[in-house]
Amino acid sequence: MPELPEVETTVRGLARYLDGERLARVETRRGDLRRPFPPDLVQVLTGATVTGLSRRAKYGLIHTDRSQTMVFHLGMSGRWRIDPDELGKHDHLVLETGSSHLLALCDPRRFGSVDLVPTDGLDSWAPFAAMGPEPLGPGLTAAYLKEVLAGRSAAIKLMLLDQRIVAGLGNIYVCEALFRAGISPVRAAGKVSAAALARLVPAIKAVLAEAIEAGGSTLRDYAQPDGELGYFSKQFDVYDREGQPCVRCGAPIRRIVQGGRSTWYCAGCQK
Repeated sequence: MPELPEVETTVRGLARYLDGERLARVETRRGDLRRPFPPDLVQVLTGATVTGLSRRAKYGLIHTDRSQTMVFHLGMSGRWRIDPDELGKHDHLVLETGSSHLLALCDPRRFGSVDLVPTDGLDSWAPFAAMGPEPLGPGLTAAYLKEVLAGRSAAIKLMLLDQRIVAGLGNIYVCEALFRAGISPVRAAGKVSAAALARLVPAIKAVLAEAIEAGGSTLRDYAQPDGELGYFSKQFDVYDREGQPCVRCGAPIRRIVQGGRSTWYCAGCQK
């Protein structure tokens, strides 16, 4: 699934073609993705001007001058294609700008979603209302984590994946951040020391920033809107490296399953 850096990269790529543009044509080429397209999507967006783009957690937001924001989620395999030579059977939503650029939302597995939300109601929209702070924002601090994790017996890895704790963190980048901070993924969240949390917060921010700079991680179907692949996967320290030597101590990287997801870590470096 595209994670926060992939969505951030996508939003930045779309902004080059959409920001300030009038949407001359909007077409839904099927009735639904994971759920139906909003019934008034075409009517609301056709003729609207894009006033900005942003991201919340793993959602992309396209704001318009009609006080409505189109919120998209890429699901498992979604990506935007810009000016494709021709539309394919998996291009389910098409936006054409006044300057004749064509942007197609391609989602072969159809686990993505598109919603229309009043712009002034975004914070209270159900998927966003219960989310924790953005990991790249000022709200994520060691003091905040110490407070919300106090007394929690669940593993720190699982707590960091809980969107109510931190918005937008996914499996890849949690594994990498915990390695950088030297924290075992199985340690009880409430037992992680203040000193370790002080290492963890900058590790989270750094690994996300580096992944965004690299264009995300190419896993299965992910590519940037311009078709370029993301290259952060070439920088993984632990993720998907079971049995390979740790880049720090040389011990073999281990894989376990937590909450139904694989976790990769170094037992020698992470305590």
